[in-house]
Amino acid sequence: MTTFLPTLANISDATLNDALHHTLNNKTKPLGSLGRLEDLALAIGQILGSTAPVLEQPQMVVFAGDHGLTARGISAFPSDVTWQMVENFLAGGAAVSVLAKQNGIALTVVDCGVKRDFLAGLPAGAQRTGLQVRKAQGADLGTADSSAQAAMTAAQRDEALQHGIDLVKALPGNALLLGEMGIGNTSAASLLLSRLAGLDIAVCTGAGTGLDVPAVQRKTEVLREVLALHANATAPLDALAAFGGFEIATMVGAVLQAAQERRVIVVDGFIATSAVLVAHALQPLVLQRCVFAHRSGERGHEFMLQYLGVQALLDLGLRLGEGSGAALAWPLLQSACTILRDMASFASAGVSEKSASATTV
Repeated sequence: MTTFLPTLANISDATLNDALHHTLNNKTKPLGSLGRLEDLALAIGQILGSTAPVLEQPQMVVFAGDHGLTARGISAFPSDVTWQMVENFLAGGAAVSVLAKQNGIALTVVDCGVKRDFLAGLPAGAQRTGLQVRKAQGADLGTADSSAQAAMTAAQRDEALQHGIDLVKALPGNALLLGEMGIGNTSAASLLLSRLAGLDIAVCTGAGTGLDVPAVQRKTEVLREVLALHANATAPLDALAAFGGFEIATMVGAVLQAAQERRVIVVDGFIATSAVLVAHALQPLVLQRCVFAHRSGERGHEFMLQYLGVQALLDLGLRLGEGSGAALAWPLLQSACTILRDMASFASAGVSEKSASATTV
């Protein structure tokens, strides 16, 4: 593993776990009656190390990048949509923009390698509110075409990883919500899933932004060519460099840093989970800090979640990306914490508990 990447400690704490279970089990409710909300409360309590966790200053970060593989016709939309959607995010018009605003989540968009100069025409040193430009060297045109060469050089990959690390270090709060934008990035995620999970690419490939069945078949064959070209890229970081993209690599660095800092990491859909897939291959304990917001309608996401052995909170048929699913799931995390902190216990409320002699009828 590249030596500059954060390393993770095991945050599992039996004493804290017992205290969390005791707290939940003594709330004024039948045992386990809040179902998976109780599991979520336990997970957040373990991450934040408290039986009364408070989620503070949540940060939605949308990582954006272009993909050279789009030249092979693997997307229903042109690559210009990447920069156009970044402008939409910044203008507050995208789904993630309005959902983040609704839920009081700060939104930052990161240009990891978009074919656009978002600061063009501005005075030297000027910045745009809500935008961070974190392009790796030579990333002005996005990644290279991975059907002809590696999407990124090792140096570019490492720079992107470092950008993600540095980005999180500078963000406030204790919760990171992952979002992304990049025409062609479902292909990169499918390639990473196929290689790191050992699955056939046909299982991992879906419609992306809306391909029809024949187009999905053509996309699958292109991706099969890419896998064959990079047959030796089997280690996680080698696969990341081979298949891209810059936004995924930057997200991997961000995930590892957030995990080291014991932030709650709210994982959106297929692309965001592909970054966690790589991070998990490097540091398996990263999953201790992750909450998976939803199961995407993109075909490969179900297999990705199964491979990681995790269950998503929501299943709404979403396949938008952007961090939209993470924003939608956010109120559930807040509710889980509120249950732990504010719900009365049997003793404090003066409510009788279940009789020890009670039987099921």
